[in-house]
Amino acid sequence: MFTNFYMAKRILFITPYPYNNAPSQRFRFEQYLEVLKEAGIEYELKPFLSKKAWGVVYKKGNFWRKSYYILKGIIKRMVLLFSIGKYHYVFIHRESSPVGPPFFEWILSKLLKKKFIYDFDDAIWLPNYRQENKLWNHLKNYSKISKIIAYADKIVAGNDFLKRYAEQFNSNVVLIPTTIDTEKVHNILTNHEVEKVKIGWTGSHTTIKYLDDMIPVLRELEKEREFEFIVISNQKPDFKLKSFRFVPWNIETEIKDLSQIQIGIMPLLDTNWARGKCGFKALQYMALGIPAVASPVGVNLKIIKNGENGFLCSNHQEWKEKLTRLLDDSELRKRMGEKGRAFIEANYSVQSQKKQFLDLFK
Repeated sequence: MFTNFYMAKRILFITPYPYNNAPSQRFRFEQYLEVLKEAGIEYELKPFLSKKAWGVVYKKGNFWRKSYYILKGIIKRMVLLFSIGKYHYVFIHRESSPVGPPFFEWILSKLLKKKFIYDFDDAIWLPNYRQENKLWNHLKNYSKISKIIAYADKIVAGNDFLKRYAEQFNSNVVLIPTTIDTEKVHNILTNHEVEKVKIGWTGSHTTIKYLDDMIPVLRELEKEREFEFIVISNQKPDFKLKSFRFVPWNIETEIKDLSQIQIGIMPLLDTNWARGKCGFKALQYMALGIPAVASPVGVNLKIIKNGENGFLCSNHQEWKEKLTRLLDDSELRKRMGEKGRAFIEANYSVQSQKKQFLDLFK
């Protein structure tokens, strides 16, 4: 039905990471690639890092190999400028290069007069880096984000906080939330009729720090209730809990693994970095019929209707009280899970945002 509007378009996606590896890319635009095909739109993805480089850059050590891959990525970006004319649209996710000033974006906009769409889903203008790449931090140039936004023709922000930031530098800002494919990916529901309820959390080792304040709550709950606490991540944390079980994150089994839990948690600190997050954990839980219990920070206030499709908790006592209620009441879990799933389908699914995404390329 969209073909007549979008026919004969060719889009270049400029990405930091290789295809199908980073959640940021997978749930911002990669899951719309089939939608583009259906609309008759051609596209190419040009990542800064190859799969081989991706396996090295975010690990400890390997300074010279990292340097080689970074330099190689910069050279590829400069070479790409010579073929930019064959694309109708350029879509840049987060940044064209993880280091240095926005040379690529400046040349694209100022010298080649090529309009581009800029998409971001975190408060990436704020200093935030992995410990294993501490030496690279001074090359990050966080201030370039405002410049990239100013150079762009159109901005796609993942939430209201990011949208307000972008509007300081560009008046053409569209809000498209991070979405879930409820038809092809998150298309199963958790079973709430289980003997032992599982409380779960999923995320990378960079965000696992947010669980620190939850450990005392879970330790108290262990004295009063039987449950299992599951962490699905790329790195095993050292939690001293008798209920703790670690599940290594695997792209092939992530939905099946996540659907084994009955309560999903998303604790956050109330910081600008956290306000820039797009609520992805809560979205995943709710799409699988899992009630989400989260901190009332940023977009969580928009996604979770407290007491209806999940709970918002501000302190130790509230976390314990709400988790206890959900542990004790399977009907409450099921009812909240159903309402959460319906909310995601209506507001945060690929289907609900498909036209808005396609309209970026009209």
